[in-house]
This record gives sequence, structure tokens and C-alpha cells, in this order.
Amino acid sequence: MLDTGDAVPEIEAQNQNGETVTPTFTGPTVVYFYPRDGTPGCQLEARQFQAELPDFRDLGATVYGVSTDDVASHRAFADEEALDFDLLADPDGEVAAAFGLDTEGGYVERITFVLADGAVQAVVDADDVNPDGHAATVREQVATL
Repeated sequence: MLDTGDAVPEIEAQNQNGETVTPTFTGPTVVYFYPRDGTPGCQLEARQFQAELPDFRDLGATVYGVSTDDVASHRAFADEEALDFDLLADPDGEVAAAFGLDTEGGYVERITFVLADGAVQAVVDADDVNPDGHAATVREQVATL
């Protein structure tokens, strides 16, 4: 798994609208991996990232959610939760693998990377992520960049 100080990999994935997204990771960026669209913890986490989105944008930060669900699943989830940030579809686990994450079992653990200037600035791993309040904690980390 990537760690603080590591260079951020180049990735490309489709978002919930089927558009190809190639993040640059130069400015503050949050990439949060989550297990499944529509599950209670993932719904709570997405809702809270959406609620914090104006603050992230005020900080110049971009937020991406990533799971192994496909574009159609992401579209339904984004519509259901009224999400205004990109959910990147990673059904083959290529994005997760680029970050050094395992998708054995068909999903990825809940792990968040705070990125800036092409490098990992902070990692919140699965043991430390509680969906409730996680977005606010990450926003505070972004504010220190």
C-alpha cells in the first residue's frame, strides 16, 4: 500500500457518467476507497463527503470515491445519494492495485489517501476509518496542506 511521501500513480477510470477521468493529483485531492455502493456504511460515508464538499472545494480540493462497482452501479448510487463528486469505477481492481490495495474477494477495504503535489500526504487505513465523521476528519487533514 502507498504510504506518506510516495509518488502518486497515474490512473484512469470511468466515473458514474461513463466519462474517462484522469486525475492529475497536483492540487489537494482525496481518494477514498469504499467496499460497495448502496451499503449502509458506504452510504453514510458518501453522504458526509457530499455534505463536506463545499468546504473541500473552498480548500481547492477534489474528492474521488472509488470502489470495484461498475459504472451503472455508481450512476444509481450517485443519483440515489445526490453526489456531486466523481465515483470512479474499478471493476478490474486496476486503480486499487495502483495504490497497492488488495481486491481479493471482489471489493476493496475502506482506505483514504490525501494527496497533493503528486505525493501521498496522509493515509487513513481501514483500521482507523469510521464512516461516521470520516469526511470531516479528512477535511481537517486537507486544511493543513
